[in-house]
Amino acid sequence: MSTNVLRTADGWWVLRDDRAVPVDTKAVTTAELLADRAAVREAALSGAAGTPVAGLVVLSPVTTPCRVVAQMVNYRSHARDSGFTGDVPPAFFRKASGSVSGPGEAIVRPTHVRFLDYEIELGLVMAGPLPVGTVVEDRDLPSYVAGLVIANDVSAREIQLTRTQFYESKSYPTFTPTGPRLTLLEPEDFARLLDLRLKLSVNGEPRQDRTLADMIVRPARALTLLARFQPLQAGDLLLTGTPGGTALKAPPKAVEKIGSLLPPAVKWKAFFRSQAKNPRYLRTGDVITATIATPDGRIDLGEQRTPVAAAN
Repeated sequence: MSTNVLRTADGWWVLRDDRAVPVDTKAVTTAELLADRAAVREAALSGAAGTPVAGLVVLSPVTTPCRVVAQMVNYRSHARDSGFTGDVPPAFFRKASGSVSGPGEAIVRPTHVRFLDYEIELGLVMAGPLPVGTVVEDRDLPSYVAGLVIANDVSAREIQLTRTQFYESKSYPTFTPTGPRLTLLEPEDFARLLDLRLKLSVNGEPRQDRTLADMIVRPARALTLLARFQPLQAGDLLLTGTPGGTALKAPPKAVEKIGSLLPPAVKWKAFFRSQAKNPRYLRTGDVITATIATPDGRIDLGEQRTPVAAAN
């Protein structure tokens, strides 16, 4: 059965219902904690009463610096929203690990960003080295993936689209809220991955809701493709794509064809004029709630609640 771990400024904790038991470890980083699984198991089996979780200020369970890699357009529903009609080629991009923030920390909108978007994603936290050239089968996942986290791949859409610049548009500080839990998996838990349901709402309004069955390139295949060129280490984070339901959607085909005939500056000005009428983009004061769990709750990554704030 999976084990849920929290991180605070005081250290690491194993979650048991509404209480948390401290892990007796010297680990500071996520990688160091994963190397001390014996201490995690000891805390999980401890008879200690623990501390009320409500009194803890929880940090991201993924410590930085680390590699943060993300899959692009990896759910069928998101592919439809993005205007893809055929096969979607697998693609990856990097995010700065300085974008990783806590599960309750405000997402800070830079002053020059108007079109701020959300993307709930399942994060895979690596258990150990993934060398270049590794081939990963489903049965191998427990050797490479230690656990799971909720992540939000926050995106500045006007930068992403006009500059085709994923790295900048998704790497501002606070643009990767992560946690609250690091859900450490046992080998038998991996058979339940496709049952995981990703849900995101803004101010209580449901926006995204899909299971991993909607995923195009699943974890073992994604790690194999990534390992063609990118090694990973324990504690590194792979974001596995977002379902449909983001604020940004591709324009109708007729509009897209007309836009392709316009000079780029004119095309983007017209596009963002239309996007300004879209109420689904994030605004200051909005609160994003994200959850990932199996229907029976046997794997439950907790609830992430992040407000949106203006810079300064």
